[in-house]
Amino acid sequence: MKKRLIAAMLTGAMVLSMTACGGSDNGGGSAADTQPSADAEESTESDAGSDEAEEPAAAPAESTGPVELVVTTTFAGEDANAQNYKDAVAAWEAETGNTVIDTSATSDETFKTRVVTDFETGSEPDVLFFFNGADSNSFIEADKVVSIDEIRSVYPDYASNMNDDLIAASLVDNKKYAVPVNGYWEAMFVNTEVLDAAGVSVPGAGYTMDQFKEDCAKIKDAGYTPIAAALGNIPHYWWEFAIFNNQSPATHLEIPADVSDANGQAWVAGMNDIKELYELGCFPDNTLSATDDETFAMFTDGKAAFLIDGSWKVGGIVGACQSDPEDPSTLDADKLAHFDVTYVPGKGDRKATDLVGGLSSGYFITRQAWEDPEKQAAAVNFVEYMTSDSVVPVFAQHTASALKNAPEVDTTQFNALQVKAMDMMSGVTSLTGAVQDLFMGDCRVSTFDGMPEIVTGKVAAEDAVQEGLDAYADQ
Repeated sequence: MKKRLIAAMLTGAMVLSMTACGGSDNGGGSAADTQPSADAEESTESDAGSDEAEEPAAAPAESTGPVELVVTTTFAGEDANAQNYKDAVAAWEAETGNTVIDTSATSDETFKTRVVTDFETGSEPDVLFFFNGADSNSFIEADKVVSIDEIRSVYPDYASNMNDDLIAASLVDNKKYAVPVNGYWEAMFVNTEVLDAAGVSVPGAGYTMDQFKEDCAKIKDAGYTPIAAALGNIPHYWWEFAIFNNQSPATHLEIPADVSDANGQAWVAGMNDIKELYELGCFPDNTLSATDDETFAMFTDGKAAFLIDGSWKVGGIVGACQSDPEDPSTLDADKLAHFDVTYVPGKGDRKATDLVGGLSSGYFITRQAWEDPEKQAAAVNFVEYMTSDSVVPVFAQHTASALKNAPEVDTTQFNALQVKAMDMMSGVTSLTGAVQDLFMGDCRVSTFDGMPEIVTGKVAAEDAVQEGLDAYADQ
């Protein structure tokens, strides 16, 4: 069975979507050239106008030998593409003779802070795979990364295999910087073994929050925990969808001006919806003190039924079904068969098939690498290789890409949960970016860190939301 790689299917709905990818399949791309093409030169002349001519594009820098690039990405830990990244880097090193110093780490708030600090202290990498939203504002404002247009002025074929309409513009200057590989989605994973024991069917496309609460009651009565979530540690996904459930794809990315306006009240309603689920006993007994790893283990060990998380969690679930998490050959296919992925229950104007997702990350080339004659061409070539038509599908798998010509994917090459994810994505009606990616830093403290106080009634949801909006206004 073959399916078209999930990519431009939902282009118009990807509110924060996103980035381009570069180069030719073999990684030679425009970075292998020593001069811009004749067509590029003609284009430069024709665009200059009759009154004055623009300066000709600079020639690509030429290195004198093997180059060592420092590269930082989020392809680490349980990320499903961690091994794919290592394999691709090894192939690029073998092909070019260059070396990558890999400083990748699992994406979390600590990692984001580390990246920002590296730029502030002059310790930034040569190439960075990072978020293209508000997280990257500081180093774009400091002119520490190079725009795609600037790169194309020297390497005109850079990112030419991508749909430019899907390249996200920076919030700082409306220029495009990040060249993406794969997108993401957030949905609801289910442990079917738990559902079967409770007499509950796997939720489908028309699933509502009212049905969800009824099913949670059945699961609890059967002696299981309905929802695997650590509200005192990682409330992020429930925070996002609870707000989304009181809005719509058209309004979800509009941050309220005040708690009293329509969107502000939607945020309050979302916090109170989580509070209701907490009061109904839908979360683990220790949800306010448990870690995300602990509640995830409850899910994979067959003690909890539902888990809202991102596409990257497919790798974590598969790893939990292997006797050796690092060795795919040790996969217990029967255990993996007990897991599925479906839509997050809907409410109001948000259908269950309206998911959070998009192409929110991409490869940046830093200013220091661009202005280094020894590193410039290698950095460009590396990004072109990692975002080529042959490499992107390996990373995108069951998610999304911005390729102009998305190749067919042979699903026999994927595990059962990945194939189920592809089937789920085929029914998605829209993908909307995560509003929490715009609502950064101190803004989220009152509702992220403060979630235990909200659900226990120690702090009113309205007060917590207003505190966050005040912090956002000050920021």
